[in-house]
Parts: sequence; structure tokens; C-alpha cells
Amino acid sequence: MSRNLDQRRTAILTEIAQLGPAMPGSLVFRHNRCARADCHCRADPPQLHGPYPAWTRKIDGKTVTRSLRPEQADRYQPWFDNARRLRELTDQLRQLAIEQAQADGDWPDT
Repeated sequence: MSRNLDQRRTAILTEIAQLGPAMPGSLVFRHNRCARADCHCRADPPQLHGPYPAWTRKIDGKTVTRSLRPEQADRYQPWFDNARRLRELTDQLRQLAIEQAQADGDWPDT
């Protein structure tokens, strides 16, 4: 195993071990239109209500959305950031595995 690949793998695994909670899905901010006909959200141009934080994720292949309070969005934002970073780091680990297999010399160069 290449020493450089080994060092990169160790650095990635160390960073993963230091991550805190990782919340799946995304934090989004929605703007809504209400039902009142005389509301500013129905003007031209519309001035929609919001932003309202929401957590979206996939469950059994379906998108599920849950409304959050602003303080929840603030509290959980680092968790969403951790999940994004975790995905980036696992992608890097996969790439390292490909590089290792190619460096071993018995793997096609495609």
C-alpha cells in the first residue's frame, strides 16, 4: 500500500471520527402564499410569507418534509453541515480505494 494513500486515508478517517451528529436530508427555507385575497403575497410582484425553515429527506423513496422552528434550524444547521462533510469524506475514501486498486497493478486503468 502506498504510504501517501495510507496517510490520506488516515487523515480522512480522523476527520470522520471528529464529526458530531450528522442529520440526513436538507435544511431548506420556504416562502408561501396564503389564502387571503387581499394579502401582499398576492400582489404583483408577490411578497411571499417566510422564510420558513423545513427539513426535507427521503424515506422509502419518498420526499418527506417537516417544518422547523427558527431556533431548531439554527440548532440543527451544524448537523446538516456534518452530513454534507461526511458524504464528501466517504466519496474521498471511495476514490482512494480506486487509486489503491490501480496502484496495485492488477486493476484496469479505466
